[in-house]
Amino acid sequence: MKVIICGIGQVGWQIARQLSGERNDVTVIDMSDDLVRRATETLDVQGVIGFASYPDVLHRAGAKDADMVIAATRSDEVNMVICQVAHSIFEVPRKVARLRAQSYLDAIYADLYRSGHMPIDVVISPEKEVAEAALQRLAAPSAFDTESFMDGRAQLLGIALEDDCPVLNTPLRQLNELFSTLRAIVVGIRRDGKLFVPEAKDQLFAGDSIYVFTHHEDVPRALEIFGKASRRQERIIILGGGAVGLTVAQRLETHSRRIRTKIIERNRSRAEFAAEALSHTIVLNGDAMDNELLAEADITGADAVLALTDDDKTNLLAAVRAKQAGCPLTIALVNDPTLVPLMGPLDIDAYINPRATTVSSILRYIRHGRVRQIYSIGDSEAEMIEAQVLSTSSMAGKAVRDIAFPEGVLVGGILKGDRVMKPTADLRIEEGDIVAIFAMTKDVPEVERLLQVSIDFF
Repeated sequence: MKVIICGIGQVGWQIARQLSGERNDVTVIDMSDDLVRRATETLDVQGVIGFASYPDVLHRAGAKDADMVIAATRSDEVNMVICQVAHSIFEVPRKVARLRAQSYLDAIYADLYRSGHMPIDVVISPEKEVAEAALQRLAAPSAFDTESFMDGRAQLLGIALEDDCPVLNTPLRQLNELFSTLRAIVVGIRRDGKLFVPEAKDQLFAGDSIYVFTHHEDVPRALEIFGKASRRQERIIILGGGAVGLTVAQRLETHSRRIRTKIIERNRSRAEFAAEALSHTIVLNGDAMDNELLAEADITGADAVLALTDDDKTNLLAAVRAKQAGCPLTIALVNDPTLVPLMGPLDIDAYINPRATTVSSILRYIRHGRVRQIYSIGDSEAEMIEAQVLSTSSMAGKAVRDIAFPEGVLVGGILKGDRVMKPTADLRIEEGDIVAIFAMTKDVPEVERLLQVSIDFF
Protein backbone atom coordinates (compact mmCIF):
# COMPACT_ATOMS: atom_id res chain seq x y z
CA MET A 1 0.00 0.00 0.00
CA LYS A 2 1.30 3.46 -0.89
CA VAL A 3 0.66 6.06 1.83
CA ILE A 4 1.56 9.75 1.99
CA ILE A 5 1.83 11.20 5.49
CA CYS A 6 1.64 14.99 5.68
CA GLY A 7 3.20 16.35 8.86
CA ILE A 8 5.95 14.46 10.65
CA GLY A 9 5.19 15.50 14.22
CA GLN A 10 4.65 12.96 16.99
CA VAL A 11 1.57 11.38 15.39
CA GLY A 12 2.90 11.47 11.84
CA TRP A 13 6.21 9.99 12.96
CA GLN A 14 4.52 7.13 14.80
CA ILE A 15 2.27 6.29 11.85
CA ALA A 16 5.27 6.40 9.49
CA ARG A 17 7.27 4.14 11.77
CA GLN A 18 4.40 1.68 12.08
CA LEU A 19 3.53 1.50 8.39
CA SER A 20 7.09 1.45 7.07
CA GLY A 21 7.89 -1.37 9.50
CA GLU A 22 5.10 -3.36 7.87
CA ARG A 23 6.66 -2.99 4.43
CA ASN A 24 4.29 -0.34 3.09
CA ASP A 25 5.49 2.29 0.62
CA VAL A 26 5.52 5.42 2.80
CA THR A 27 6.37 9.01 1.86
CA VAL A 28 6.43 11.80 4.43
CA ILE A 29 6.01 15.53 3.74
CA ASP A 30 7.00 18.32 6.08
CA MET A 31 8.25 21.90 5.86
CA SER A 32 11.13 21.08 8.22
CA ASP A 33 14.13 19.68 6.39
CA ASP A 34 15.51 18.47 9.76
CA LEU A 35 12.39 16.39 10.48
CA VAL A 36 12.27 14.96 6.97
CA ARG A 37 15.98 14.10 7.04
CA ARG A 38 15.60 12.44 10.44
CA ALA A 39 12.65 10.39 9.17
CA THR A 40 14.42 9.22 6.00
CA GLU A 41 17.60 8.35 7.91
CA THR A 42 15.81 6.52 10.72
CA LEU A 43 12.82 4.95 8.99
CA ASP A 44 12.35 3.13 5.72
CA VAL A 45 10.48 6.05 4.14
CA GLN A 46 10.92 8.59 1.38
CA GLY A 47 10.79 12.29 2.22
CA VAL A 48 9.65 15.47 0.52
CA ILE A 49 10.31 18.95 1.93
CA GLY A 50 7.59 21.53 1.31
CA PHE A 51 4.01 22.66 1.98
CA ALA A 52 1.91 19.50 1.89
CA SER A 53 -1.14 21.38 0.59
CA TYR A 54 0.68 22.47 -2.58
CA PRO A 55 -0.24 20.33 -5.62
CA ASP A 56 3.34 20.20 -6.90
CA VAL A 57 4.58 18.96 -3.51
CA LEU A 58 1.94 16.22 -3.42
CA HIS A 59 2.87 15.35 -7.00
CA ARG A 60 6.54 14.94 -6.01
CA ALA A 61 5.40 12.71 -3.16
CA GLY A 62 3.67 10.40 -5.66
CA ALA A 63 0.03 11.34 -5.00
CA LYS A 64 -1.03 10.30 -8.52
CA ASP A 65 -0.79 6.62 -7.57
CA ALA A 66 -1.18 6.81 -3.76
CA ASP A 67 -3.73 4.63 -1.96
CA MET A 68 -4.12 6.96 1.01
CA VAL A 69 -3.21 10.44 2.24
CA ILE A 70 -3.01 11.11 5.98
CA ALA A 71 -3.12 14.85 6.77
CA ALA A 72 -1.67 15.28 10.26
CA THR A 73 -0.10 18.74 10.19
CA ARG A 74 -0.67 21.18 13.05
CA SER A 75 -3.20 23.21 11.05
CA ASP A 76 -6.80 22.04 10.59
CA GLU A 77 -7.20 24.22 7.52
CA VAL A 78 -4.04 22.87 5.87
CA ASN A 79 -5.20 19.31 6.57
CA MET A 80 -8.54 20.05 4.92
CA VAL A 81 -6.92 21.59 1.86
CA ILE A 82 -4.54 18.61 1.55
CA CYS A 83 -7.53 16.26 1.35
CA GLN A 84 -9.29 18.51 -1.18
CA VAL A 85 -6.23 18.68 -3.45
CA ALA A 86 -5.59 14.95 -3.09
CA HIS A 87 -9.17 14.27 -4.15
CA SER A 88 -9.71 16.87 -6.87
CA ILE A 89 -6.36 16.62 -8.67
CA PHE A 90 -4.96 13.18 -7.86
CA GLU A 91 -8.13 11.17 -7.08
CA VAL A 92 -6.56 9.55 -4.02
CA PRO A 93 -9.07 6.90 -2.84
CA ARG A 94 -8.75 7.37 0.94
CA LYS A 95 -8.16 10.62 2.81
CA VAL A 96 -7.71 10.94 6.59
CA ALA A 97 -7.54 14.34 8.31
CA ARG A 98 -6.72 15.24 11.88
CA LEU A 99 -8.96 18.15 12.97
CA ARG A 100 -8.80 19.84 16.38
CA ALA A 101 -11.22 22.80 16.26
CA GLN A 102 -14.53 21.74 17.79
CA SER A 103 -16.50 23.83 15.30
CA TYR A 104 -15.33 21.55 12.49
CA LEU A 105 -16.48 18.52 14.50
CA ASP A 106 -20.03 19.59 15.30
CA ALA A 107 -22.46 16.92 14.10
CA ILE A 108 -24.73 19.50 12.46
CA TYR A 109 -21.93 20.26 9.98
CA ALA A 110 -21.20 16.61 9.12
CA ASP A 111 -22.30 17.16 5.49
CA LEU A 112 -19.21 19.34 5.03
CA TYR A 113 -17.12 16.19 4.52
CA ARG A 114 -19.13 14.64 1.69
CA SER A 115 -17.25 14.03 -1.56
CA GLY A 116 -19.10 16.88 -3.26
CA HIS A 117 -17.95 19.32 -0.58
CA MET A 118 -14.80 18.72 1.47
CA PRO A 119 -13.89 15.12 0.54
CA ILE A 120 -12.50 13.70 3.79
CA ASP A 121 -13.22 10.02 4.37
CA VAL A 122 -12.17 9.92 8.01
CA VAL A 123 -11.95 12.80 10.50
CA ILE A 124 -9.80 12.17 13.58
CA SER A 125 -10.21 14.44 16.61
CA PRO A 126 -7.35 13.96 19.11
CA GLU A 127 -9.23 15.87 21.80
CA LYS A 128 -12.34 13.72 21.50
CA GLU A 129 -10.28 10.53 21.42
CA VAL A 130 -8.36 11.58 24.55
CA ALA A 131 -11.56 12.62 26.35
CA GLU A 132 -13.07 9.22 25.60
CA ALA A 133 -9.90 7.55 26.92
CA ALA A 134 -10.18 9.57 30.14
CA LEU A 135 -13.80 8.50 30.62
CA GLN A 136 -12.84 4.87 30.08
CA ARG A 137 -10.13 5.18 32.73
CA LEU A 138 -12.78 6.44 35.15
CA ALA A 139 -15.05 3.52 34.28
CA ALA A 140 -12.34 1.07 35.41
CA PRO A 141 -10.51 3.08 38.09
CA SER A 142 -8.33 0.23 39.29
CA ALA A 143 -6.81 -0.27 35.85
CA PHE A 144 -3.94 1.84 34.52
CA ASP A 145 -5.14 1.35 30.95
CA THR A 146 -8.47 0.40 29.42
CA GLU A 147 -10.25 0.30 26.07
CA SER A 148 -13.69 -0.94 24.96
CA PHE A 149 -14.16 -3.50 22.19
CA MET A 150 -16.98 -5.34 20.46
CA ASP A 151 -19.44 -2.45 20.72
CA GLY A 152 -18.88 -2.14 24.46
CA ARG A 153 -19.38 -5.84 25.20
CA ALA A 154 -15.70 -6.43 26.02
CA GLN A 155 -12.91 -4.52 27.72
CA LEU A 156 -9.11 -4.53 27.62
CA LEU A 157 -7.73 -3.80 31.10
CA GLY A 158 -4.19 -2.89 32.06
CA ILE A 159 -3.61 -4.04 35.66
CA ALA A 160 -0.52 -3.50 37.80
CA LEU A 161 0.01 -6.52 40.08
CA GLU A 162 1.05 -5.85 43.68
CA ASP A 163 2.16 -8.04 46.58
CA ASP A 164 -1.44 -8.52 47.75
CA CYS A 165 -2.60 -9.99 44.42
CA PRO A 166 -4.16 -13.38 45.37
CA VAL A 167 -3.09 -15.23 42.20
CA LEU A 168 0.65 -14.52 42.18
CA ASN A 169 2.97 -17.44 41.29
CA THR A 170 0.07 -19.29 39.68
CA PRO A 171 0.44 -20.66 36.12
CA LEU A 172 -2.07 -19.13 33.72
CA ARG A 173 -3.28 -22.62 32.79
CA GLN A 174 -4.25 -23.19 36.42
CA LEU A 175 -5.99 -19.80 36.57
CA ASN A 176 -8.25 -20.87 33.72
CA GLU A 177 -9.12 -24.02 35.68
CA LEU A 178 -9.73 -22.18 38.96
CA PHE A 179 -11.94 -19.52 37.35
CA SER A 180 -13.48 -21.51 34.50
CA THR A 181 -16.58 -19.30 34.30
CA LEU A 182 -14.56 -16.07 34.12
CA ARG A 183 -14.67 -14.75 30.56
CA ALA A 184 -11.18 -13.24 30.69
CA ILE A 185 -7.77 -13.95 29.16
CA VAL A 186 -4.35 -12.55 30.10
CA VAL A 187 -3.11 -11.53 26.66
CA GLY A 188 0.03 -9.59 27.55
CA ILE A 189 2.55 -9.22 30.38
CA ARG A 190 5.10 -6.46 30.91
CA ARG A 191 7.95 -7.61 33.14
CA ASP A 192 11.14 -5.64 33.81
CA GLY A 193 10.12 -3.20 31.08
CA LYS A 194 9.60 -5.87 28.40
CA LEU A 195 6.16 -6.67 26.95
CA PHE A 196 5.45 -10.24 25.81
CA VAL A 197 2.57 -12.60 25.01
CA PRO A 198 2.37 -15.27 27.74
CA GLU A 199 2.13 -19.02 27.39
CA ALA A 200 -0.11 -21.27 29.48
CA LYS A 201 2.80 -22.27 31.73
CA ASP A 202 3.79 -18.68 32.56
CA GLN A 203 3.17 -17.33 36.07
CA LEU A 204 2.35 -13.85 37.34
CA PHE A 205 4.64 -11.99 39.73
CA ALA A 206 4.39 -8.86 41.86
CA GLY A 207 5.53 -5.90 39.81
CA ASP A 208 4.11 -7.28 36.56
CA SER A 209 1.77 -5.13 34.49
CA ILE A 210 -0.71 -7.33 32.68
CA TYR A 211 -3.27 -6.79 29.93
CA VAL A 212 -6.53 -8.69 30.38
CA PHE A 213 -9.26 -9.02 27.75
CA THR A 214 -12.60 -9.63 29.45
CA HIS A 215 -16.35 -9.57 28.98
CA HIS A 216 -17.67 -6.23 30.24
CA GLU A 217 -19.90 -7.97 32.79
CA ASP A 218 -16.85 -9.72 34.26
CA VAL A 219 -14.73 -6.56 34.73
CA PRO A 220 -15.43 -6.22 38.51
CA ARG A 221 -14.69 -9.90 39.10
CA ALA A 222 -11.52 -9.81 36.98
CA LEU A 223 -10.25 -6.79 38.90
CA GLU A 224 -10.99 -8.53 42.21
CA ILE A 225 -9.17 -11.70 41.16
CA PHE A 226 -6.07 -9.69 40.32
CA GLY A 227 -6.20 -7.81 43.63
CA LYS A 228 -8.03 -4.63 42.64
CA ALA A 229 -11.15 -3.34 44.39
CA SER A 230 -13.88 -1.51 42.48
CA ARG A 231 -14.49 2.11 43.49
CA ARG A 232 -17.30 4.52 42.70
CA GLN A 233 -16.46 8.04 41.56
CA GLU A 234 -18.93 10.67 42.77
CA ARG A 235 -16.64 13.71 43.23
CA ILE A 236 -14.20 14.44 40.41
CA ILE A 237 -11.75 17.31 39.93
CA ILE A 238 -10.46 18.08 36.43
CA LEU A 239 -7.24 20.08 36.14
CA GLY A 240 -7.31 21.91 32.82
CA GLY A 241 -10.35 23.37 31.09
CA GLY A 242 -9.12 23.01 27.52
CA ALA A 243 -10.87 20.99 24.83
CA VAL A 244 -10.15 17.67 26.56
CA GLY A 245 -11.14 18.77 30.07
CA LEU A 246 -14.27 20.51 28.83
CA THR A 247 -15.38 17.47 26.81
CA VAL A 248 -14.89 15.17 29.80
CA ALA A 249 -16.90 17.53 32.04
CA GLN A 250 -19.72 17.75 29.49
CA ARG A 251 -19.91 13.97 29.27
CA LEU A 252 -19.91 13.62 33.06
CA GLU A 253 -22.83 16.07 33.26
CA THR A 254 -24.92 13.70 31.14
CA HIS A 255 -23.96 10.64 33.18
CA SER A 256 -26.91 8.64 34.49
CA ARG A 257 -25.42 8.74 37.99
CA ARG A 258 -25.03 12.10 39.73
CA ILE A 259 -21.36 13.09 39.59
CA ARG A 260 -20.15 16.32 41.16
CA THR A 261 -17.41 17.79 38.98
CA LYS A 262 -15.07 20.75 39.40
CA ILE A 263 -12.62 22.21 36.88
CA ILE A 264 -9.50 24.24 37.66
CA GLU A 265 -8.33 26.31 34.68
CA ARG A 266 -5.42 28.75 34.75
CA ASN A 267 -6.45 30.95 31.79
CA ARG A 268 -9.24 33.33 32.85
CA SER A 269 -10.93 33.64 29.45
CA ARG A 270 -10.85 29.87 28.98
CA ALA A 271 -12.29 29.39 32.48
CA GLU A 272 -15.13 31.78 31.66
CA PHE A 273 -15.77 29.95 28.38
CA ALA A 274 -15.92 26.61 30.20
CA ALA A 275 -18.26 28.02 32.86
CA GLU A 276 -20.68 29.20 30.16
CA ALA A 277 -20.54 25.85 28.34
CA LEU A 278 -21.29 23.78 31.46
CA SER A 279 -24.48 23.61 33.50
CA HIS A 280 -23.68 21.73 36.72
CA THR A 281 -19.89 21.95 36.91
CA ILE A 282 -18.04 24.38 39.18
CA VAL A 283 -15.19 26.14 37.35
CA LEU A 284 -12.33 27.68 39.36
CA ASN A 285 -9.83 30.07 37.81
CA GLY A 286 -6.26 29.55 39.01
CA ASP A 287 -3.09 27.46 39.02
CA ALA A 288 -3.60 23.71 39.46
CA MET A 289 -0.40 23.66 41.55
CA ASP A 290 -1.72 26.24 44.05
CA ASN A 291 -2.28 24.52 47.41
CA GLU A 292 -4.87 27.06 48.53
CA LEU A 293 -6.88 26.62 45.35
CA LEU A 294 -6.68 22.83 45.63
CA ALA A 295 -7.93 23.11 49.20
CA GLU A 296 -10.80 25.33 48.01
CA ALA A 297 -11.69 22.64 45.46
CA ASP A 298 -11.67 20.12 48.36
CA ILE A 299 -9.11 17.85 46.78
CA THR A 300 -8.93 15.76 49.95
CA GLY A 301 -12.58 14.81 49.45
CA ALA A 302 -12.29 14.01 45.75
CA ASP A 303 -12.72 10.45 44.50
CA ALA A 304 -10.61 11.11 41.41
CA VAL A 305 -8.38 13.82 39.95
CA LEU A 306 -7.81 14.06 36.19
CA ALA A 307 -4.76 16.15 35.27
CA LEU A 308 -5.57 17.14 31.67
CA THR A 309 -3.55 20.31 31.04
CA ASP A 310 -1.36 20.65 27.94
CA ASP A 311 1.85 20.39 30.01
CA ASP A 312 3.15 16.92 30.96
CA LYS A 313 5.17 18.11 33.95
CA THR A 314 2.25 20.03 35.39
CA ASN A 315 0.05 16.96 35.02
CA LEU A 316 2.57 14.70 36.75
CA LEU A 317 3.25 17.08 39.63
CA ALA A 318 -0.44 17.89 40.10
CA ALA A 319 -1.28 14.18 40.18
CA VAL A 320 1.44 13.56 42.78
CA ARG A 321 0.16 16.47 44.90
CA ALA A 322 -3.42 15.15 44.67
CA LYS A 323 -2.25 11.70 45.73
CA GLN A 324 -0.36 13.15 48.71
CA ALA A 325 -3.53 15.02 49.69
CA GLY A 326 -5.35 11.69 49.95
CA CYS A 327 -7.11 11.39 46.59
CA PRO A 328 -7.48 7.64 45.89
CA LEU A 329 -7.33 7.88 42.08
CA THR A 330 -5.13 10.11 39.92
CA ILE A 331 -5.02 10.06 36.11
CA ALA A 332 -2.48 12.11 34.18
CA LEU A 333 -2.35 13.13 30.52
CA VAL A 334 1.20 12.40 29.29
CA ASN A 335 2.37 13.15 25.75
CA ASP A 336 5.98 12.04 26.23
CA PRO A 337 6.12 8.19 26.34
CA THR A 338 9.54 8.30 28.04
CA LEU A 339 7.78 9.67 31.15
CA VAL A 340 5.47 6.65 31.45
CA PRO A 341 7.96 4.58 33.55
CA LEU A 342 7.67 7.32 36.20
CA MET A 343 3.99 6.51 36.82
CA GLY A 344 4.79 3.71 39.27
CA PRO A 345 7.45 5.48 41.35
CA LEU A 346 5.25 8.62 41.48
CA ASP A 347 2.24 6.54 42.59
CA ILE A 348 0.06 7.82 39.72
CA ASP A 349 -2.73 5.34 39.06
CA ALA A 350 -3.26 5.74 35.31
CA TYR A 351 -2.12 7.76 32.35
CA ILE A 352 -3.46 8.75 28.94
CA ASN A 353 -1.15 9.01 25.94
CA PRO A 354 -2.77 11.29 23.31
CA ARG A 355 -0.38 10.10 20.64
CA ALA A 356 -1.29 6.45 21.22
CA THR A 357 -5.03 7.15 21.12
CA THR A 358 -4.73 9.19 17.90
CA VAL A 359 -2.45 6.63 16.26
CA SER A 360 -4.90 3.85 17.19
CA SER A 361 -7.74 5.79 15.55
CA ILE A 362 -5.80 6.32 12.33
CA LEU A 363 -4.55 2.72 12.14
CA ARG A 364 -8.14 1.54 12.40
CA TYR A 365 -8.75 2.90 8.90
CA ILE A 366 -5.50 1.68 7.37
CA ARG A 367 -5.43 -2.02 8.14
CA HIS A 368 -6.35 -4.56 5.47
CA GLY A 369 -9.28 -6.88 5.95
CA ARG A 370 -12.50 -6.09 7.79
CA VAL A 371 -10.83 -4.36 10.74
CA ARG A 372 -13.26 -2.68 13.14
CA GLN A 373 -10.94 -1.35 15.83
CA ILE A 374 -7.27 -1.11 16.81
CA TYR A 375 -5.72 -0.09 20.11
CA SER A 376 -2.00 0.65 20.30
CA ILE A 377 -0.29 -0.72 23.43
CA GLY A 378 2.57 1.16 25.10
CA ASP A 379 4.97 2.88 22.72
CA SER A 380 3.45 0.98 19.76
CA GLU A 381 4.89 -2.27 21.13
CA ALA A 382 1.72 -4.23 20.44
CA GLU A 383 -1.83 -3.85 19.17
CA MET A 384 -5.25 -5.14 20.14
CA ILE A 385 -7.02 -5.72 16.83
CA GLU A 386 -10.75 -6.30 16.43
CA ALA A 387 -11.81 -7.64 13.03
CA GLN A 388 -14.60 -9.50 11.29
CA VAL A 389 -13.84 -12.91 9.81
CA LEU A 390 -14.91 -13.16 6.16
CA SER A 391 -15.59 -16.36 4.26
CA THR A 392 -12.31 -16.15 2.35
CA SER A 393 -10.18 -15.53 5.46
CA SER A 394 -7.83 -18.40 6.26
CA MET A 395 -9.28 -18.46 9.81
CA ALA A 396 -12.86 -19.16 8.74
CA GLY A 397 -14.10 -22.63 9.66
CA LYS A 398 -11.07 -23.55 11.76
CA ALA A 399 -10.71 -24.30 15.45
CA VAL A 400 -8.46 -21.89 17.35
CA ARG A 401 -5.81 -24.62 17.84
CA ASP A 402 -5.59 -25.19 14.07
CA ILE A 403 -4.83 -21.60 13.12
CA ALA A 404 -1.13 -20.85 12.58
CA PHE A 405 -0.84 -17.82 14.86
CA PRO A 406 2.71 -16.51 15.44
CA GLU A 407 4.16 -16.79 18.97
CA GLY A 408 3.51 -13.09 19.59
CA VAL A 409 -0.23 -13.39 18.95
CA LEU A 410 -3.10 -14.40 21.24
CA VAL A 411 -6.87 -14.37 20.72
CA GLY A 412 -8.55 -12.47 23.55
CA GLY A 413 -12.20 -13.02 22.69
CA ILE A 414 -14.65 -14.03 19.96
CA LEU A 415 -18.02 -12.38 19.36
CA LYS A 416 -20.59 -14.80 17.92
CA GLY A 417 -23.82 -12.96 17.26
CA ASP A 418 -24.28 -10.98 20.46
CA ARG A 419 -22.30 -13.37 22.71
CA VAL A 420 -18.69 -12.71 23.71
CA MET A 421 -16.99 -16.08 24.10
CA LYS A 422 -13.75 -16.94 25.83
CA PRO A 423 -11.44 -18.57 23.27
CA THR A 424 -10.64 -22.23 23.86
CA ALA A 425 -8.49 -24.54 21.75
CA ASP A 426 -11.47 -26.34 20.22
CA LEU A 427 -13.69 -23.27 19.66
CA ARG A 428 -14.34 -22.89 15.94
CA ILE A 429 -14.12 -19.48 14.29
CA GLU A 430 -16.82 -19.04 11.65
CA GLU A 431 -17.56 -16.55 8.91
CA GLY A 432 -19.08 -13.38 10.40
CA ASP A 433 -17.49 -13.84 13.83
CA ILE A 434 -15.69 -10.88 15.38
CA VAL A 435 -12.26 -11.71 16.79
CA ALA A 436 -10.13 -9.64 19.17
CA ILE A 437 -6.44 -10.40 18.72
CA PHE A 438 -3.48 -9.20 20.81
CA ALA A 439 -0.39 -9.01 18.60
CA MET A 440 3.16 -7.82 19.13
CA THR A 441 4.00 -5.18 16.51
CA LYS A 442 6.40 -7.44 14.61
CA ASP A 443 3.60 -9.98 14.16
CA VAL A 444 0.91 -7.54 12.97
CA PRO A 445 1.66 -8.17 9.24
CA GLU A 446 1.03 -11.89 9.77
CA VAL A 447 -2.27 -11.14 11.53
CA GLU A 448 -3.18 -8.92 8.58
CA ARG A 449 -2.37 -11.79 6.23
CA LEU A 450 -4.73 -14.05 8.17
CA LEU A 451 -7.48 -11.42 7.97
CA GLN A 452 -6.80 -10.01 4.50
CA VAL A 453 -9.05 -11.22 1.73
CA SER A 454 -8.74 -8.71 -1.10
CA ILE A 455 -8.37 -5.07 -2.03
CA ASP A 456 -12.03 -4.59 -1.05
CA PHE A 457 -10.88 -2.70 2.05
CA PHE A 458 -10.33 0.28 -0.21
